[in-house]
Amino acid sequence: MDRAREIKSVWRSAPTIEGAGVRLKRAFGYYEAPRLDPFLLLDDFHSDEPSDYLPGFPWHPHRGIETITYVLDGRVEHGDSMGNSGVISPGDVQWMTAGSGIIHQEMPKGGPGNRLRGCQLWANLPASHKMMEPRYRGVAGAEMPLVKLSSGATVKVVCGSIEGVAGPVKDIVTDPVYLDVSVPAGSDFDFPVKTGYTAFAYVLEGKGYFDKRRDPYAFEVVSSNYFDFKRECLIGPEHMVLYGKEGGRVEVRAGEAELRFLFFSGKPLDEPVAWYGPI
Repeated sequence: MDRAREIKSVWRSAPTIEGAGVRLKRAFGYYEAPRLDPFLLLDDFHSDEPSDYLPGFPWHPHRGIETITYVLDGRVEHGDSMGNSGVISPGDVQWMTAGSGIIHQEMPKGGPGNRLRGCQLWANLPASHKMMEPRYRGVAGAEMPLVKLSSGATVKVVCGSIEGVAGPVKDIVTDPVYLDVSVPAGSDFDFPVKTGYTAFAYVLEGKGYFDKRRDPYAFEVVSSNYFDFKRECLIGPEHMVLYGKEGGRVEVRAGEAELRFLFFSGKPLDEPVAWYGPI
């Protein structure tokens, strides 16, 4: 059996403001991006307070990247310069390849109890594909297979495959995997990762062990508080878990409650990224 990957680094998402005044948590971006190649940014937006998200993200451009929006609660109204418009509802994904350039807007709306929750991932395009034709894929939650593993874990497959079941988003140049994983308390999730691919997880709910080590000093913990010496093996909500490149699979075990996290992997491009503004 392939060696399991070990955690390289753990850090917590940081509050920031984007768009016309949307308050969100940035899991990574800017200076962390080289470590997560081919991925550029991950934002976690969640709030029960409409003033945190109603300002939205009015018309703005993208070029040379892909933006992937996954809505968990509430909804996001959208439109773009290709004539697409609609609503991203709970469980839906919008996979937009900006390519040679696109202008769009995203306007979040709350659901029951004014609840909004979702994530937006940015993936880079290689230089050879920067000027490809823009394309848009709106994927309803019902189109994404839900796979029940023998361990009891359930996996919603957006992109990539698990146990021979493939997600609906295909033909992406960076060969990404995007999974929404729920693991019952005390149960395991074991998943193969391609050699050399970047792999990381972002925790939504619960706590879990993301490798077999139970030594909190065995991996780097990044903190904005220089005097924060408290470390845990159990990793909880709003935390990023970045794996090292050695090993062919990841092993995760849930703590005393159900663990839910997003898992990503992709083929590094090894091309320079120059940031300005958000990017």
